[in-house]
Amino acid sequence: MDNEQIIRWLLEGDVAIQYQVYRDLLSTDREDLRNRIELEGWGAAFLSKRNPNGHWGEAFYQPKWTSSHYTLIDLRNLFISPNNQLIKESIKIILQNEKADDGGLLPIGKNQLTDLCINGMFLNYASYFKTNENDLKSVVDCILAQIMPDGGFNCRSNRFRTVHSSLHTTLSVLEGITEYERNGYTYRLKELIKAKKLAIEFILMHQLFLSDRTGEIINKDFLKLSYPRRWRYDILSTLDYFQYSGSKWDKRMQPAIDVILQKRKKDRTWNVQAKHPGQTHFDMEKAGKSSRWNTLRALRVLKHFENRVISTDD
Repeated sequence: MDNEQIIRWLLEGDVAIQYQVYRDLLSTDREDLRNRIELEGWGAAFLSKRNPNGHWGEAFYQPKWTSSHYTLIDLRNLFISPNNQLIKESIKIILQNEKADDGGLLPIGKNQLTDLCINGMFLNYASYFKTNENDLKSVVDCILAQIMPDGGFNCRSNRFRTVHSSLHTTLSVLEGITEYERNGYTYRLKELIKAKKLAIEFILMHQLFLSDRTGEIINKDFLKLSYPRRWRYDILSTLDYFQYSGSKWDKRMQPAIDVILQKRKKDRTWNVQAKHPGQTHFDMEKAGKSSRWNTLRALRVLKHFENRVISTDD
């Protein structure tokens, strides 16, 4: 397929894909499409699974992928209207019932320590859906209290002796900080922006997937193009974060870009390479097949960095 054919193919997909294609690839504001996400397709399907008590699944974090937490991150990633009242009510219910002593959100039970991956993701969708700033202050405090000496974050840092940040956690926290910043929140914003810069440098120091000590691949799963990514790290999601946050080109992104380009099929699309196991509400796409999600994400990364992705001299 040529570029025009790929765009036509993408626009045959779900309305959430259509909206993001127009916005990110065609530079066209189609708010009419965004307003349809909650009424049809994947958006309406997710909303239909909401229980009368305001939760999805059984509770905030159970069962894993069908819980309120992961359903809300899915809905945020569809770019459903941030003014959806049902979603706002569900976030309010979570804030009223799941806060821990350290200010973060507990995944399960009471009197336990919170998980920083979860709090980064929560800050992401809670900020996107314009949650009251006062309700987010303790989550921000929780995140800023756990910056690692190497500049990143690790979800084990408040429970175990950890000496190195986790790429999984760092990306989730970065997404949360960036969404918080984009939506005009101000509480401890300067500190968050500083933390964001350090965390981005931590990822770049690893060229997104390579050991800073040996140059070896840290984890081959980081190279798999999965969607949804859940809490797990991968290079396409990281590059997509860089384009969404408006990050400038850095030559240390090149190895990951090279991998993404190598994974492009002859028809110029990208597959969903793997699915993270677990119960789901429904599957948006099938593993091993051409993926509109991954093709859209890869194309907007390449568009954001334009010709810089083929240069290693800068």
